[in-house]
Amino acid sequence: MKKIVLKIVYSVFFISFLSCSAQSDIISTIKKNGNAPFSYTELSVKEGGKWEGNQYIGGRFRNVNKVQIPAEHTDHSTYIRYEGIGLENNQIGYRLYLDWRNATDIFGKKVNTLVLPEVGQDGFESYHHDAAWGQDILKSGSTIGIGSYGRYDEQNDYIETFKIVKSTTAKVINEKNSSYAAINYKGWKTWGDAVDLQSKLTIFNRDRFVKVDLSVSDPISGLATGIVAFNNIPVRLVVGKNNKWAYIATYGMQTLAQKEDNLGMVVFYPVDSFEKYVKTKSTHAIVFKKVKEVSYYFLGAWSQEFGGIHCESEFYDDLNKKLDQLDKDGKL
Repeated sequence: MKKIVLKIVYSVFFISFLSCSAQSDIISTIKKNGNAPFSYTELSVKEGGKWEGNQYIGGRFRNVNKVQIPAEHTDHSTYIRYEGIGLENNQIGYRLYLDWRNATDIFGKKVNTLVLPEVGQDGFESYHHDAAWGQDILKSGSTIGIGSYGRYDEQNDYIETFKIVKSTTAKVINEKNSSYAAINYKGWKTWGDAVDLQSKLTIFNRDRFVKVDLSVSDPISGLATGIVAFNNIPVRLVVGKNNKWAYIATYGMQTLAQKEDNLGMVVFYPVDSFEKYVKTKSTHAIVFKKVKEVSYYFLGAWSQEFGGIHCESEFYDDLNKKLDQLDKDGKL
């Protein structure tokens, strides 16, 4: 019996070691290549500590390829480094909160090299402040941030997130030209019957966009995405020439960085899945038809980005070129 237990423990340790080793190899390769094009996804959790209520006390962060979110975990539990999954390339970084908020945030980058492995290592709140590499630039608040997903509650006029979920499992995969995070939400309950939802967020070794693929076990109404809404920042809704794709976008001073600082945000979505646009108190929302599957793209463009887009006209020129490509080819 002891031999069997030891064998199981050794196997778990060996798999865990391989996971950590694989992540280290990827990081080393990207760093070795300097500012060469790359894509990277990351998931880093604490080990060696213990749970005290909803707080994880002690321990050290270690990169893993896969994790099932513990029942104790919630926002600000300090269990997951920078609270979620990270996605990055030379131009920008994003994080998806792996808790009930399920918001996507933006890490603005002033450099074109890999930064995520160091973010959040020197203090839980450090990345909210200006640094040589950049900083967290988007205040998501109680919204879904940019391009995340939830379910629009028409009666109460807000987007419900993931407050009631039986279990959440996440994994990250790094490939040659793209990297992705896959999340499996079991028993997601908003109102009515619970459903399972699978999401895949893919970042590429080019440009700023992320592709999102959603799949629901049973078709539901109200599945939605969107962009956090800020006062005095206008929104644009543009449909492509072939009426196949469209976008919703904002541009202006809507960051956590310096006062004279601009950020553009957009969600590209397929017209045949679109039901309606809704402006809630805090979100520009795209509500989809009652579908089982849908795919869309989002991106952010920060004015302080290294070699990036620095004004509104450049931003919308870039979006319109992408919209033409989507309308023609169906993909970016």
